[in-house]
Amino acid sequence: MRAVLVVIFIIFTACSTSTTAHHAKKTQLPKYKPKSKNYITTALYKEYKKWYKTPYRYGGYNKNGIDCSSLIQRVYKDAFNIDIPRTTKQQAKVGYRVSKNSSKEGDLIFFKTGFSSRHSGIIIEKGRFIHASTKYGVCISHINNPYWRDKYWQTRRLLP
Repeated sequence: MRAVLVVIFIIFTACSTSTTAHHAKKTQLPKYKPKSKNYITTALYKEYKKWYKTPYRYGGYNKNGIDCSSLIQRVYKDAFNIDIPRTTKQQAKVGYRVSKNSSKEGDLIFFKTGFSSRHSGIIIEKGRFIHASTKYGVCISHINNPYWRDKYWQTRRLLP
């Protein structure tokens, strides 16, 4: 009985995305050119190249598999030498809230993907964010894709 409760808890609190097709197009790393070249975007693309297509794994934290909150934690540490909490729940409390329309490179973006499940990513450029997708691994998605637009929760800023 206890094992069943643990499994149910993990399912309902996991950092996850649906496995339905909610990406307009998979980003092909070699063909994608950043629109802006400020230091934040440059640092984020460097990190993105390191993690590109790393598979999603709940609780994962390395190239064998990584989840969304661990990806954010690792990118922030490696790109900006900033320590942030490990879980999406804790990350949703850092920095300060900004509107979706005023989001910029480096902002954290959060989604409510289920009753009690959350998903997170990092804005890499206007309208795009890096995240660990259950279907595609580490990839870039569009914020205005209907799937993400409908599940948007909040954006938080840590960088100047």
